[in-house]
Amino acid sequence: MPVTVVISLAVLVFLVVAAVWPDLIAPGDPLAIHPLDAFQPPSAQHLFGTDESGRDIFTRVIHGTRASLLIGVTATAIGIGLGLIFGLLAGLGPRWLDFGTTRLLEVMFAFPGLLLALLFIVIYGPGIVTSTIAVGLSTAPGYARLIRSQTLQVRDAPYLEAALVLGRGSVFRLTRHLLPNVAGTLFVIATLGVGQSIVWASALSYLGLGAVPPSPEWGAMLSAGRTYITSFWWMTFFPGLFIVLSAAAATLLGRGLQQRKRSS
Repeated sequence: MPVTVVISLAVLVFLVVAAVWPDLIAPGDPLAIHPLDAFQPPSAQHLFGTDESGRDIFTRVIHGTRASLLIGVTATAIGIGLGLIFGLLAGLGPRWLDFGTTRLLEVMFAFPGLLLALLFIVIYGPGIVTSTIAVGLSTAPGYARLIRSQTLQVRDAPYLEAALVLGRGSVFRLTRHLLPNVAGTLFVIATLGVGQSIVWASALSYLGLGAVPPSPEWGAMLSAGRTYITSFWWMTFFPGLFIVLSAAAATLLGRGLQQRKRSS
């Protein structure tokens, strides 16, 4: 196993532990304020320093892992779910349905993904839920194209033709033959997509369209610290570092799985 994949797995395991059991790593209240300890630099007492209200940034970053990962995973699930529906419709449906679905995806691809997310938030309002849905919707066209391509390859496989000759129904062929063969690709692109979703959701929170301060969410922490970035660098550095680490770890793991799938 490549070293990069091992390191990525280790980082992701640490993030999962931080998301599920944050008190195990950083016991304490991420919202507790201590005005007398405001703007303390990183030290043995406060590993990542403190913010303008004296809140411990290490505690906030660790406790914010749950929200950030949950947003990234949920947004990816929404994107893949919609992509699976549109991809299967285009790949298995009649020619006119494939043509219409493909044209719709091309129109959506004409807009940058983050712009589609911003448009959705403008219509339905900011917030964690709407930003998560917005990121999921904006990533769906890319997943749909990949799933359509994979479906077209599997659709003409001999075992599917044999199942059709044996009189197997559409549901049986879909669940027994098609989906299991597409599942490997879905897992790889999901791993790649989680990192992208975390970055996009954090960007929306940074703009004030997702989670808002004092929520211990990485993008919201970046937004709160940008006012003090020239004087108290640690307020933005450490939340940004965790965004980069989580996105890079998920992407490198996905790339490693992708290369392994191609070589097998």
